[in-house]
Order: sequence, then structure tokens, then C-alpha cells
Amino acid sequence: MAMTQGVRGTRDFYPEDMRLRNWLFQKFHHSALSHGFEEYDAPMLEMEELYTRKSGEEITQQLYNFEDKGGRRISLRPEMTPSLARMVMARSGALPLPLKWYSIPQCWRYERTQRGRGREHYQWNVDIWGAAGVEADAELISVLVHFFRSVGLTSEDLVIRVSSRKVLEEVLGSLGITGEDFSKTCVVVDKMDKLPAEAIEGQLSELGLDNEAVSTIQSVLGIRDMGSLQDSLGGDSEAVLELDSLFGLIEAYGASDWVALDASVVRGLAYYTGPVFEASDRSGELRAICGGGRYDRLIGTLGGKDLPATGFGFGDMVVIELLQTKGLIPELSHGVSDVVFGMGPGLREAAMRVAASIRSRGRDVDLVLEDKRMKWVFKHAERIGAERLVMVMPDEWADGKVKVKVLESGEESEVEFDSL
Repeated sequence: MAMTQGVRGTRDFYPEDMRLRNWLFQKFHHSALSHGFEEYDAPMLEMEELYTRKSGEEITQQLYNFEDKGGRRISLRPEMTPSLARMVMARSGALPLPLKWYSIPQCWRYERTQRGRGREHYQWNVDIWGAAGVEADAELISVLVHFFRSVGLTSEDLVIRVSSRKVLEEVLGSLGITGEDFSKTCVVVDKMDKLPAEAIEGQLSELGLDNEAVSTIQSVLGIRDMGSLQDSLGGDSEAVLELDSLFGLIEAYGASDWVALDASVVRGLAYYTGPVFEASDRSGELRAICGGGRYDRLIGTLGGKDLPATGFGFGDMVVIELLQTKGLIPELSHGVSDVVFGMGPGLREAAMRVAASIRSRGRDVDLVLEDKRMKWVFKHAERIGAERLVMVMPDEWADGKVKVKVLESGEESEVEFDSL
């Protein structure tokens, strides 16, 4: 392998890539902060057991795991929620509820690389702990819509498909499928839009479901409106009442255009317990942009006392593809305010004094470090999008002045060094 290649499935971020990443992350931060969330972080390394306690999930087959020098089984985090659960458990009873926390961690999964999916990615995680009602789930939808609007996307570009795990729970419960069998069925059903129907039917049959049960599941999961769901599950169905209430709250947020009922959304992870949702582009060309839901019993699976919780994970890769498709990636400049240039080696120290003085006033300055022709300096300042070119010239400096050129207007003036 050429030494210029990184590890398969990973990415290099050159400065122009970092400008885009920072812009995206800034939108993530602002959308969470605007809803009163606080940022947290956790180590990229966790004990492997944090992810393998619930076996049978696809994620346990995708771990970057190893044994460290102390003989401990360690894993790079494949997702952030277990780390968050560990942190909440560590301060059980001492944290003021509800918690509204968010983070933008790098996550690692050893899986087949494809469009919009590498083996590492950054994931914006937004979670609410300690709030049992669907008000918390509606708040998460509001955070998402705020973000989408902030980057120029509209409800015509994408849709947030909403359902509840209780829909499938009630259907499978009527068929006598509960416990571990229910969790395994959810994992299979989550692949319905990724695998052929025969493959799904085969996997469900392997779990012991007969043709009638498979047909019932497929019928209910095809429901796309509340009326049909109510007809199928009954008016007193917990799932129907929960979703009806949630859609009412989403309407109060003015976000109804962004959401749609889709009973096929179940999410593959076993720990989901209530409302679940995924955002997808309306054209259906890309992977899901983000997904999440309620997971009230996660801490119990880790040995702690259960606490209501709901949240979502939002990867950085697919949304960039969507923004590029829609022509919504902004032109992002270097971000430097001023370029300072000293004419000749004899004025290098003077140029450093000028640069230091401007920086002390809170401006970002790029100092030209080598002897360059004026033509190069002008091109350089233009290339990085600087606002001004500050030139330290022999005659002007002798009078305690510098020459300042505003690049957009071309206006030049002489300015006293002390009043820069």
C-alpha cells in the first residue's frame, strides 16, 4: 500500500475539508444550544462489555476491538449512547433532571464502506434523560427541523418518518412474539428497505414465524396514515394514542410539513421502547440522514436503575452529500482578516510588530514569512479571502506608518502604526 493512503474507510481532512466540517458542526452546536442543550464528551475507548452485553445485534459484529497491554478487552466506540448511559449511571441520583445533553463524537464501525458510510464518522448526538412524556420526543424533532432550516433545506427536500416500537410490539404481542424474539425480529424488520422481500421472509421464518405472521407484520408495517393504524390496532391502542399526541405537539412546533407516519420505521437497536424516527431525502437516493427514538430501559440492560430517555444520532457524511446535491454548500474562505507583508528582510521584525499589534486587537492575521514579490502577496491575500493587506514599506515605516489596502474596494491609505 502506498504511504499516501490512509486506513481503509477513514478520511483525511485537508484545510478546505475542515472549513466545511467546522461549518457543519457550528450548525449542530447552534441548533442544540438554541433548545437549551449542554455539550458533553466521553473517551473514544470503552470497555468492550459496554457493547456486547446485548448479543445478537449487528453492532457487536462491527466493533474495532482489541486487548490492551493490561489484558482488558477494549473497543473504539461504535456509537455514543452507551457511553452516555455509563456517565449517567456513574452519577445516578446526583444529576438534576431532565438532562438535555449533546455531543459530536467520532464513532468507529468495521463494516463495508459505501456511499455515505465509512468506517469512521462523526455523529451529532442529542438526548433528553428523565422526561417520560412525548414532549421530549417532540423537542428532538424541533432540534432537527431547526438544523435543517439553518442549512437551507426545506420539507420538500426531506422527511422525518415517525413511528413507535409499540406498533410492532402490539402486533408481535398478538402473535405471541415477545422478549428476545421481539428484539431479533426488530433487527430483521429494520432491514426491510435494504434487502429483497424473500430475504426478509427467510430471516423471519428462521426466527420461527409462520407465513401468516410474516404477512401480518408486512401488512401493518406498510401503514402510512393514522386512520389506517387506528383501524389496525384499535382506538385504545397505546401506540396509536402515543403517536397521535406526538403529532399534535409537532404541529404546535410548526413542523408538521417535515414529518410523516411510517410504521416500517422500527430502528434495529434492541434498546428502543417508544417513538422512533428517521430523516431521509424525499428522492430516496441516499441512506437515512439520521435516526433515533425513545430508549427508557437502556440503563436496566447495563445493570442500573431505568430512567426515561430519548435521543437521536446524526452522521456527518450523508447530510453533506444531500447539501452538495442541492447546491447548498457555502463558499467558505480561509477566515483571515489581514495579511501583513514586510518589504524586504530589513523590515521583517517591523512586520512582526505590526502583526502582533493587529492580533492583540482580536483580528486574525497571516504574516508573510518569506521574501515574496508584491504580485505573489496580492494573489495570496485574494486566494485566502483576506479583507485587508497591510504593507510595511521602507519610507512609510520611517514615518511610523503602514500602507493598508482594502481588497474588496481597492482603496489604499496610510495609517499610523499606533492607530492600526
